[in-house]
Amino acid sequence: MGGENVSLVFKLYCLTVMTLVAATYTVALRYTRTVSSSNLYFSTTAVCITEVMKLILSTVMLAKESGSPKKLVSTINEHVFCNTRELLKLSVPSVVYAIQNNMAFLALSNLDAAVYQVTYQLKIPCTALCMVIMLRRSLSRLQWFSIFMLCGGVTLVQWKPVDATKVPIEQDPLLGFMAIAIAVLCSGFAGVYFEKVLKSSDTSLWVRNIQMYLSGIVITLVGVLLTDGEKVLERGFFFGYTPWVCFVIFLASVGGLYTSVVVKYTDNIMKGFSAAAAIVLSTVASIVLFGLHITSTFACGAILVCVSIYLYGLPKQETPEDGNKEFKQKLISV
Repeated sequence: MGGENVSLVFKLYCLTVMTLVAATYTVALRYTRTVSSSNLYFSTTAVCITEVMKLILSTVMLAKESGSPKKLVSTINEHVFCNTRELLKLSVPSVVYAIQNNMAFLALSNLDAAVYQVTYQLKIPCTALCMVIMLRRSLSRLQWFSIFMLCGGVTLVQWKPVDATKVPIEQDPLLGFMAIAIAVLCSGFAGVYFEKVLKSSDTSLWVRNIQMYLSGIVITLVGVLLTDGEKVLERGFFFGYTPWVCFVIFLASVGGLYTSVVVKYTDNIMKGFSAAAAIVLSTVASIVLFGLHITSTFACGAILVCVSIYLYGLPKQETPEDGNKEFKQKLISV
């Protein structure tokens, strides 16, 4: 009984942390992109620093898993420096994640945190579609229904999201929505691709992370040079950085790695509750911090999205056909 209590407490801890990180990251990023237009930091450098932080944290976790410095060096040498094929394979999600992270900065520069948080849940149907195509998985009727419900909810949110709020910079809602659309596509593809790579071998998750983040650092540095190269040389790599910007980078770094822990120790229903709770927290924070005024269409859309997330995460019910297939497989194995 004690073990069950500990397990439940740990799951609730995971749920709480993931919810707070998701909501706080969105609101904090929105704040850093709308405070001032004259001293605005370069989002490309922030994405690059995030990759560096993730690499450091992954190396620390691999060192803990290895147990000794000698084994750590041997593992890195074998799987990273002497395995260019795997590095190239992991460079694919690196490119896609780099685009996704930059699109998040662009979206939150033009959309309120609450609108972003709701609309970003379109990653669920995108991921589901990628899973069907790339991993040959099937979805239940309830999951398909929840996906259509989610799309309807997001449509309502975008129809007339919120009353205009006053921010010091010009905003382009259409550009923000296009940025979210690209981020959603990137999230779905990269997540499923990375899962496929993970399940294709017994290589440690932390080794795979190191391979991906090494490629990510190179890719994001190229992005810095191509997008903001002249400005960075003129003003400096860390121009506009404040404690809040550092906090956003910290949340992005820890949040990305913490997701793997959450996936391991919680189920889809709890993750669904977490996503719904993050939407509510982001909305409340936007009302308090940015003077957001909620419309009825936004409220209805947000409720539909939260319900659809919950329905999507419900466990599949086994059909008679599935039972017959499993019975036949058991007969064949006997």
